[in-house]
Amino acid sequence: MSKTTRKDVFLRRLLHERDKFELLLNRLGSARRMAVNGVSGKWSIKDMLAHILAHEQYLADRMNEIAHREPYIPCKTQTALEAFLEEFGYPDFGSPLLDDEAPNSWVVEKYRNVSLEEVVAQEIHAFSTILTTLEKMPEEMIAGHNLLERAANHTYRHYREHTRDIRNWMKSNSVNSR
Repeated sequence: MSKTTRKDVFLRRLLHERDKFELLLNRLGSARRMAVNGVSGKWSIKDMLAHILAHEQYLADRMNEIAHREPYIPCKTQTALEAFLEEFGYPDFGSPLLDDEAPNSWVVEKYRNVSLEEVVAQEIHAFSTILTTLEKMPEEMIAGHNLLERAANHTYRHYREHTRDIRNWMKSNSVNSR
C-alpha cells in the first residue's frame, strides 16, 4: 500500500478548489456577464481570469525551470523587470521591486483586447501545465523549492479571493446563476 504524500494531499486540494471556482464561473452563464466591469473594483471577471492566468503562467514557467535545474533570480532593477516582462510577457511576481497594483494593472491592460475565450484557453493551459509538472516532480524537489506554498499562492488562493468578489457582486447586483 502506498503512502499518501504531501503532494497527493495538495493536488487533491488544488483540484477541489479549482472545481469550486470553475463551477461558479460556469453558473454565471453568459460571456457578457464575464465582461462587465465593476465585479472587483474596476475589474471584470475576464480581468480576474487574466490576473490568474499571469500568476499561473509565472508559476508554470518557474516550475519548469526548477524541473530542468535552471536558475531563476528575481529581478533587482527596473531594467531587469522590463527585460523580464519583454521576455516572458508577464511581470516578475517574485521581484521585491513590484508593488501590488502595477503588475495587476499591466496584466489587465495586456488582455483588454484579447477575447474571453482566448484568456480562458490560455489560463486552462497554464493550470494544466502546473498540474502535470507537479504530478511528475519528485517530492524532494517540491519540498526543496517550497513549491506547494508557492503553488497555493499563485492558484487556489487567487480562486478563493476572486470567488468572494464574484459572489459579493452577484449578491449586490441580484445576479442569479443559471
